[in-house]
Amino acid sequence: MKKYWNMPIEEIKKELETDDVYGLTQEQVNERLLKHGKNILREKERKSIFSLFMEQFKDYMVLILIVASIISFFLGETTDASIILAIVILNALLGTVQENKAEKSLEALKKLSQPLAKVIRDGKVMEVEASSLVVGDVVLIEAGNIIPADGRLVEAKNLKVDESVLTGESVPVEKVDTVIEKEDIPLGDRFNLVYMGTTVTYGRGKFIVTATGMDTEMGKVASLIENERDVKTPLQLKLEELGKYLGTAAILISGIMFGVGVLQKRPIFDMFMTAVSLAVAAIPEGLPAIITITLALGVQKMSKKNAIIRKLPAVETLGSTSVICSDKTGTLTQNKMTVVKFYVNDRKVNAQKDEVKQEDYFLLKNAALCTDAFIDEEGKGIGDPTEVAIVAAINDLVGLKKADIEKEFPRVAEIPFDSDRKMMSTIHMVDKEGFRLITKGAPDNIIKRCKYILKENKILPFDEIEKNKLSSINEEMGGEALRVIAVAYKDIKEIPENLSSDEMEKDLIFIGLIGMIDPPRREAKHSVEICKKAGIKPVMITGDHKITASAIARELGILEDNDEAVTGEDLDRISDDELAERIKRISVFARVSPEHKMRIVKAWQKRGAVVAMTGDGVNDAPALKQADIGVAMGITGTDVAKEAADMVLTDDNFATIVAAVEEGRTIFANIKKAIHYLLSCNFGEIVTLFIATILGMPMPLKPVHILWVNLITDSLPALALGFEPPERDIMEKKPRPKGESIFAGGLAYRILFEGMLIGLVTLIAFVIGLKQNIETARTMAFAVLTLSQLAQALNVRSDKSIFKIGLFTNKYMIFALIVAILLQVILIVTPLNAVFGLKNINVYDWDIIIAMAILPLLVMEVVKFFKKAN
Repeated sequence: MKKYWNMPIEEIKKELETDDVYGLTQEQVNERLLKHGKNILREKERKSIFSLFMEQFKDYMVLILIVASIISFFLGETTDASIILAIVILNALLGTVQENKAEKSLEALKKLSQPLAKVIRDGKVMEVEASSLVVGDVVLIEAGNIIPADGRLVEAKNLKVDESVLTGESVPVEKVDTVIEKEDIPLGDRFNLVYMGTTVTYGRGKFIVTATGMDTEMGKVASLIENERDVKTPLQLKLEELGKYLGTAAILISGIMFGVGVLQKRPIFDMFMTAVSLAVAAIPEGLPAIITITLALGVQKMSKKNAIIRKLPAVETLGSTSVICSDKTGTLTQNKMTVVKFYVNDRKVNAQKDEVKQEDYFLLKNAALCTDAFIDEEGKGIGDPTEVAIVAAINDLVGLKKADIEKEFPRVAEIPFDSDRKMMSTIHMVDKEGFRLITKGAPDNIIKRCKYILKENKILPFDEIEKNKLSSINEEMGGEALRVIAVAYKDIKEIPENLSSDEMEKDLIFIGLIGMIDPPRREAKHSVEICKKAGIKPVMITGDHKITASAIARELGILEDNDEAVTGEDLDRISDDELAERIKRISVFARVSPEHKMRIVKAWQKRGAVVAMTGDGVNDAPALKQADIGVAMGITGTDVAKEAADMVLTDDNFATIVAAVEEGRTIFANIKKAIHYLLSCNFGEIVTLFIATILGMPMPLKPVHILWVNLITDSLPALALGFEPPERDIMEKKPRPKGESIFAGGLAYRILFEGMLIGLVTLIAFVIGLKQNIETARTMAFAVLTLSQLAQALNVRSDKSIFKIGLFTNKYMIFALIVAILLQVILIVTPLNAVFGLKNINVYDWDIIIAMAILPLLVMEVVKFFKKAN
């Protein structure tokens, strides 16, 4: 990479074959356009609707279900096969619609350059389409312009550029047109370069284009996004694992059953049909749909909480997040410079707590007059952020508008800001006989030009003791990461014809110091506390300076006593292995580039962390893409950041992430409950058929019975589990380890134990019914199996007793159970029973059915009681 910041202008002009006065010829422009292409960012290729739809079928469990449905078709079980296929297709359609809808709402990667640019070509100033710019073009810029390409400044007149979109720097950067001697410096410190997509906030300038399109810094970021792989979410990995377990188990159990049946000399075709029925029963065909619908419910809830989910699994992923790497500007902070402290008349004033006195008013009034910023009718600050902060301060703290003060003291002349002397002065009419010159700027420079100091409305000599004292206070405020400016004035009788800084800006009267900062969001500190309580480590990653970043991070509670803060230069000096070793101790990364951000995310992932990355700038996009889940800001966020993210916050509020984490944890807990419910119920069916086969008993259930049971129990009750409210202590638990099995925490043993209970009570009911006849036995087994599975839905709602969490806290579950029970009773007591090979039974049989059905629930209540006691 050419180090244009380190090269003299003449050398650059010679290399790029251009002239900063005459510009390029049209012939040169045409040749370079033909050779290098247009000045545009390459858009990411979109997936077609068909591609999105087909991707939904890559899941291992979905493939098993499709195979099962095909086998069922060949065996004549068309109803079973049709239901399985319908569920699979519905699941695919839901996933496709959600992803396509999100893609449309966020749109493709958009052009960040402005449509027109002012250039010098053939010695004439003209406006051209920004896309037609080529390397060597000479571009003119002024306040309000978006920089259309990367370039080296030839002229910089009081030029300031907001580079936060690229570097994360919250304050506009003062630009220069001189050579920077240092060869290796970070992006944010190359003060004689400008970059595509950044904004001119002050002054004017002229630069020679050094890079266009994908060769710009923005283009490099876009390339990084394209090259990063898609990371599978923890939920996707766990479901793949579950699908493999279920598929293997189904084939194994079915094979054993078929073999045992053949050895018992049962009809081979009947045993094959039973084995296939058992295999289909072993796989909860409703699970993919239940998971998709549960995630979709989460998407709806999150949209009401100011978050747009681009992909369904992203909701759950936040729930397993163990690290949140957050950009500072606009995410943890307000992205608005604010006056927080000032020093006047030997008083340190906290602008947010202390009472504003008359001498404070004098300081703020003069500072506001010496600005070019203003607040518009809509309350939006227009101008340099530091000046907007001063104008807002006198409005908020004193209740005065700048426009009213200017009417009283109209501006009649000015000496503009200059980056060499780092100050500006304005002259105002005080009365008919005199004027006042007000100067504001860098404290060190202002102090040198002051001869007096204002104290208690008295003008006193400004001796060395006072100057040293003020210098110390300036350093102290700077150490608090405040941007400090000094304000001074002097009254003059008349305005000279030729305003000179050397003549006018001397023998000034020092008034005071004003300290400002981009303050943290009010709710961010509380959010950080909740994150830490939930075992989530918040990490600040910013392009801002280390002192500023550390101060904000310490105030928010991100940076604690034993934590480290490092810079991008520090990162360049350590290896990836060393970074992975130290990463847990580092809470603040300052002055970093996009490449650094990806290294940080990858280092955390190397340590097994599930990483969420929040951000709004183009500089955040590669890390958003690399992270397990990227969270972009919707208001201040760039299109590139939104394109790379999995989730977009419409209120740009860090606190919304905490709500998303809680929602994600709740959703995963509910999905786990659904898996628990479906697998324990299905295992109950396996136990029933397997034990009956081993013991040589008649089959307690027909394939059509299994189909009906799964239809009743795997639908509404399983779906109702997705509406379970969050557990009270859900944000007090540590995040799930990345490699943790979905059966962790003893879930597998619970599924086996509870499934065994359901199977045994079904067999007991069958044996009791056999004393009458096979139809009664099957009716009783069929009823017990269904009703015990419905009771199991109440059991899996929580590890706590059903009576403790409340029987009616999930109204959807009550509705699902009522509907399922009614359907089951109607099937048994109406003529429909003949179709299923059932018969109407007496009250005594119903008593046995009810007792057997609730027995597993009562056993689990006893287990929960003793488990809690221990």
